[in-house]
Amino acid sequence: MAAPVAPPLCTWLVAACLSAACGVGEKEKQRRHRGAGVGVGGLFGSRHRPGSRRRGGARSGMSMAVALHPERGVVETKKTDVKQRRVVVTGMGVVTPLGHDPDEFYNNLLQGVSGVSEIEAFDCSSYPTRIAGEIKSFSTDGWVAPKLAKRMDKFMQYLITAGKKALENAGITEEIMNELEKSRCGVLIGSAMGGMKVFSDAIEALRVSYKKMNPFCVPFATTNMGSAILAMDLGWMGPNYSISTACATSNFCILNAANHIRKGEADLMLCGGSDAPIIPIGLGGFVACRALSQRNSDPTRASRPWDVDRDGFVMGEGSGVLVLEELEHAKQRGAEIYAEFLGGSFTCDAYHMTEPHPEGRGVILCIENALADSGVTKEDINYINAHATSTQMGDLKEFEALTRCFGQNPQLRVNSTKSMTGHLLGAAGGIEAVAAIQAIRTGWVHPNINLDNPEKNVDVSLLVGPQKERCDVKVALSNSFGFGGHNSSILFAPFK
Repeated sequence: MAAPVAPPLCTWLVAACLSAACGVGEKEKQRRHRGAGVGVGGLFGSRHRPGSRRRGGARSGMSMAVALHPERGVVETKKTDVKQRRVVVTGMGVVTPLGHDPDEFYNNLLQGVSGVSEIEAFDCSSYPTRIAGEIKSFSTDGWVAPKLAKRMDKFMQYLITAGKKALENAGITEEIMNELEKSRCGVLIGSAMGGMKVFSDAIEALRVSYKKMNPFCVPFATTNMGSAILAMDLGWMGPNYSISTACATSNFCILNAANHIRKGEADLMLCGGSDAPIIPIGLGGFVACRALSQRNSDPTRASRPWDVDRDGFVMGEGSGVLVLEELEHAKQRGAEIYAEFLGGSFTCDAYHMTEPHPEGRGVILCIENALADSGVTKEDINYINAHATSTQMGDLKEFEALTRCFGQNPQLRVNSTKSMTGHLLGAAGGIEAVAAIQAIRTGWVHPNINLDNPEKNVDVSLLVGPQKERCDVKVALSNSFGFGGHNSSILFAPFK
C-alpha cells in the first residue's frame, strides 16, 4: 500500500540546497555579490529586466562599498531619525483572477466583476467544492526565464512577475536601477502555503524513487525562496526574507518592510504576498476543514461577505506587491507617489487555531495600536477594506470589532474585495492594499457584491452598496487576519 501523503509543511527546510542544485561556482557568487550586471541569458535569462523599455531593470554594473560592520554611533543616529523618515507607495504589481495590471484589476472591482468560476486546472468532480478564484490566463514570458519557470511553483511565478511589474509601475528604468544603492534595497514578499505543488509532486515522485525527484523540490517549496530569487535577479542586497502568518501574511510583510525604511535600514522595498493553493491537496485540505463554499452551481455569487446565506469562503490565487520607498529617495528620482504608508500593527488572539476571539479583543487591540503607530485618530478613518472572507463567524466578529472601534461614523465606508476575488490567502492583503491605494487615487470605492440579505447585526449604512461609490479617502485601513489568531492592520493616506 502506498505511503500516506505528507502535508506540505516545508517552510523550515534548508534553502541552502539551491546553491548546490544550481551548481553556482564560488567565482560567480562573488561576482553577483559585488553587484555585477547579469545580462540577457544570465542566471535568470529573462528577456525583460526591470527598467528595460517596459518591463523590469538591469542589474547594476557599478561596484559598491558595503559597510559590513557599521559603527554603533551611525546606528544610533538612524534610530533617532525614525519618525522623520516617511514611507510612500511608488509602485504596484498584481497577478489576480481579475487581471494582471493594477488599473485593470481595480476597474473590474469597480464594475463589480467576479473572478470566481469553475476550477479548470484539474479534475475536481469528486470534490464537494469545485469553484475558486482561479487565474485562467497567465504567462511568465518576459518576466521569468522559461527553464526556471518550468521548475518553479506557481506561487513563485506569480511573485516574481508581480514584483517586476511593480518595479515597472514605479518607473524604475534601467538607468535608475543602475544608480540604486543595492545594499539599501530589499525584498519582503511572503506566502501562506509556499510551493505546495512542487512539494506534492516530489512526494509522488518519491513513491517511485528518490532519483525521480526534482532536485529543486526543497528550495522551490520553501516560502522564502521567491523573495530570495527575485533579489538575486535584481542584485538587491538589503533586507530579504519572507513571513508566513497564514492569511495575514501580506500585511505583516508590508508593515515590516515599511519599518526597515523607517529605521533607516533600507530606502526601497518590494513587499506583499503570493499564493497558488488551487491544486488537489490545497482544495482537499480546506474542504476537510469545512471552510469552503459549496455554491458550485452559481460560482460568481458564492463569495458573499456579511450575507445571511454565505456558506464559506472561496479560494483564490495570485500575488500583490507594493514598492515602498523613503520619501526623499522617491522625490530625488522623480517618482510618482500614489499614497503614503502611515503605519500599522499586528497582534495575536491567543485563543483558537481557526476561530476568531468571541469578543474581538485581538482585532480591537490591533486596530488601536495601528492608529497609534500611524499618528491618526479613529475619526480620520473613512474607508476600511475589511478582511471579511464570507465565513459565518469571521465576518460578524470583525464587523463587531469595527463598530466598537469606530462607532456609528456616517462617513465610514466598508467593503470586502474578497466578494469578487475570492480569498487569496497569503496574497489577499497584497491585492487589498492595492485596492485601498487605488481608492485613494481614484476617489471611488468598489462595491460589495452578493450582499442580498445582510446579517441583522450588521449596520448596512456603513457598507458600500452593490455599486461603486464616490469617496474622498482621508485615511484607509486594510485588515488581514489569519489562522492561528494572527491579526494585522495597515493604513494608507493621500500623500500631502
